Amino acid sequence: MDKLNGITVFVQVAESRSFVAAGRLLGVSASAVGKSIARMEEKLSTRLFHRNTRSINLTAEGALFLERCRKVLRELEAAEQELSSSSEAPRGKLRISLPLLGNVLFMQLSRFMQRYPDIQLELDFTDRLVDVVEEGFDAVVRTGQLSDSRLMARTLDSFEFHLVGAPGYFASQGYPSTVEQLLEHQCLHYKLPSTGKLEKWPLVGFQDGVELKVPTTMVCNNLDMLIHTARQGLGIACVPEFAVREALADGELESILPGQVLRTLQMQVVWPSSRYLTPKLRAFIDFICISGVRV
Repeated sequence: MDKLNGITVFVQVAESRSFVAAGRLLGVSASAVGKSIARMEEKLSTRLFHRNTRSINLTAEGALFLERCRKVLRELEAAEQELSSSSEAPRGKLRISLPLLGNVLFMQLSRFMQRYPDIQLELDFTDRLVDVVEEGFDAVVRTGQLSDSRLMARTLDSFEFHLVGAPGYFASQGYPSTVEQLLEHQCLHYKLPSTGKLEKWPLVGFQDGVELKVPTTMVCNNLDMLIHTARQGLGIACVPEFAVREALADGELESILPGQVLRTLQMQVVWPSSRYLTPKLRAFIDFICISGVRV
C-alpha cells in the first residue's frame, strides 16, 4: 500500500504542480508530500521534478512515469467499480436500438422485462445504421460484421436466407426448378435503408462477380411489407429464415430451390467498449444471447 500511496501522491503533485496544493487535496502536510516524492526519486534513482522556489515541473522521466502511474490508478478504479457493481441488482434505464425485422426478439424483450422489472427499456426500432457511441445507446442489435474498434460484440444467432412464395402463386405460375427459371417469375426485392441499393440475391452458380438479374416486380425497404406481398401471392422474395419461420410452418409460404442461396445472416448485440459492464447491460447481453432469436 505504501507504493500505491506514493503513486497517488506523485500523480497529485504532477497535476497540481504544488506540494502545498497536493497536500491539501490529500489531507496531509506539504512536508509529508515532499518526503514522499523524495523517497520515490531515491527508490527509482531518477529525478521526477525540476524544483525551484517558484515552480515545480516534471522532468522527461517524470512525464513518462506519470502516464504509467495514471494507467495504474485508472485500472484500480475500474476494478473497484466492477467489484462494487457485481453486487448490485440490475436497474435503471437501458437504451437499445434494434432493426426493423418483423417481430424478431419481441418475445425475448417481454421476458427480459419480466425478469428484470427494475430496468426501464427504451427501445428504438430503425433500419438506419446508428452510431452507438455518438448517439448514446447502451447497446444495439444489428446484422453484419463489426468494423468499429470502439465497439464490442457477441453473436446472437446465424440464419440462412430462403426463396419463398405463396402456394397460390406457385399453383398459377409454376415452381422454378432451376435458378435460371427465376427470370420468368415475379420477384420482390428489399432495398437497404443504409445505402438505397437492392439487396442482392446470392444464388448458387453465379460466382466470380456475375449476378443473375432477376426481375424487379416490387421494391421496398420494409421487411414486413416484403413478406406480406409474398404471402398475398404476388411474387417470390429472398428473406432470412427467422422472418418467415411461422409462415413456412403454417403453410402460408413455401421455400423453393433449397441449397441455392449462399448467404448467411449473422445477428449481433453490440455495445461501446469499456473496462467493465454495468449490471443492467450485462444482464441484457447475457439474457438476449442465451435466449437467441425466436419469432
